[in-house]
Amino acid sequence: MFADHLEEIRINGIKASPGICIGKAYMVDQEGVDIVERYYIDKQHRSKEVKRFKAAVRKAIDELNEIITNAPEEFQQHTGIIETHMVLLKDKMLYDKTIQLIEAEGINAEWALKRIVAGLKSMFRNISDTYLRERTADIEQVSDRIMRNLVGADKVNIGAIDKRVILVARDLSPAETSQIQLERIKGFITDRGGQASHTGIIARTLEIPAVVGLRNATRLINNEDLLAVDGTNGVVVIHPSDNTLVEFEERQQRYEDYLTLITRESHHRAETPDGHYVPVMGNIELSEEVVSVRDHGGEGIGLYRTEFQYLSRSEFPTEDELFDKYREVVEVMAPLPVSIRTLDINGDKAIGANGNDEEPNPALGLRAIRYCLKNPELFKTQLKAILRAAVYGNVRIIFPLISNTQEVEDAQKLLQEAADELDRTGVPYNGDIEAGIMVEVPSAVILAEELAKMVDFFSIGTNDLIQYAFAIDRGNQNVAHMYQPLHPAIMRLLKQVADAARNNHIGVYMCGEMAGDPYFVPVLLGLGIQELSMNPLSIPAVKRVIRAIEADEAKKFVNQALQETDVKRITAMVEESYGSILAKQIYKA
Repeated sequence: MFADHLEEIRINGIKASPGICIGKAYMVDQEGVDIVERYYIDKQHRSKEVKRFKAAVRKAIDELNEIITNAPEEFQQHTGIIETHMVLLKDKMLYDKTIQLIEAEGINAEWALKRIVAGLKSMFRNISDTYLRERTADIEQVSDRIMRNLVGADKVNIGAIDKRVILVARDLSPAETSQIQLERIKGFITDRGGQASHTGIIARTLEIPAVVGLRNATRLINNEDLLAVDGTNGVVVIHPSDNTLVEFEERQQRYEDYLTLITRESHHRAETPDGHYVPVMGNIELSEEVVSVRDHGGEGIGLYRTEFQYLSRSEFPTEDELFDKYREVVEVMAPLPVSIRTLDINGDKAIGANGNDEEPNPALGLRAIRYCLKNPELFKTQLKAILRAAVYGNVRIIFPLISNTQEVEDAQKLLQEAADELDRTGVPYNGDIEAGIMVEVPSAVILAEELAKMVDFFSIGTNDLIQYAFAIDRGNQNVAHMYQPLHPAIMRLLKQVADAARNNHIGVYMCGEMAGDPYFVPVLLGLGIQELSMNPLSIPAVKRVIRAIEADEAKKFVNQALQETDVKRITAMVEESYGSILAKQIYKA
């Protein structure tokens, strides 16, 4: 394979799915979706315009139904995502409000939909949780499908591609990604999207390289252009030189050899050479992801985010709906533990029910446990579903964003009330489950000794803890450089939490991104973190590093590192003490 004599262009995006691929670009055409005109509809024709909009939605639902029916076997576990898009199509925040705008202002359906979607995207982007914030992609993808039907644009048919290519698109919806034939599609890149997008989740499940959030890839790339894609580092090379091609081919082979090795070892216990066993678990958002956790050697679910069942609905989910979803996960994982985190969202904003005025700063507002305690009946519905699911396996419950002891008392009281209500109705449940809290705000660290006396375990959410400790948004490029897990301030916060747990004989676990980075394993072992939970694809590599590091030596190392006041010095110490070990265990792209 030789490159044409064109200038090499490198562009950086977001690493959505690891791996390397080289191939020709296949442009996924979505013309006619973004550029729409506004025009006035007089009163006597507005009902006809509403019917035109409804017909476009009905056609979109039919298209998604057809995709689910014809989805390849490797995608079957993700059809639930497409079903959620079908629900979004008829959601009152999107569907009803678009119709209301057509009728009230007399604007055409395309422009009304564009207006409503802009408002919804703005609302979602104010949510602090990365996974929830990236649900804006679902809104965009659903509206794009309606818009294509309104303007008469051709639908994307990825399943019809009959050659080995790399897909290039402004965005790929889960429905479009589901049509990928693994023997034909080497990887994909998109202008839009984020790591936590559903498209990224699917790419990781299919284990094909993907880079998203490139912004201008579709403007720089033409059909049949030669591409080199590095999904591990989020880099795309257009018109790669011969030297770059050789480099990428060598790295591709190294990565595939490494993947074969760690996958073969992934079901071995994560036990250090000096006999310390550290269970390594998976974080999931969807029940369908359980398969990926088990396939990659996960020893349980350390964090089951439950927000997805609440998103973009006209009504809150019922107890039975929640119970069915939770039981599905618990049964598949039994007897391994499943840690279910209760609703962590500023609920009225993402649920299309009972909307209130927008909060000026939702990251610091009525979210997570605060929202649940203010809505006790909603909270008890979820708690009862969890208690019922606990009959079918090993369930733990986690209360998020705890900042004081009163919140724990109130949550435990409602948990008991939920159990009492199940008792009265004779519904089977298991009330003998562990209950813990997320430690993700500094006040919880300060009160760790007191909180440890009230709960069965701590689960440290490093993503929020680091952001709240430094008062930064890591998504803000102006301050993202301050997000430093090895900063002495963060090291001391983690030490305080671990010590409080040990002093009070409770578990101390970690489910933030720090847990899924093999580079931090020596520090986490040294701090005495007893369980780690992460993206399923990270499990094999983390288990491999644990098996290479002595926990007792790591404790001595951390005690020395805690004396330092400079993050650069701590980073250098990690390299000095563990650099050679990590280099042997971790794939370097």
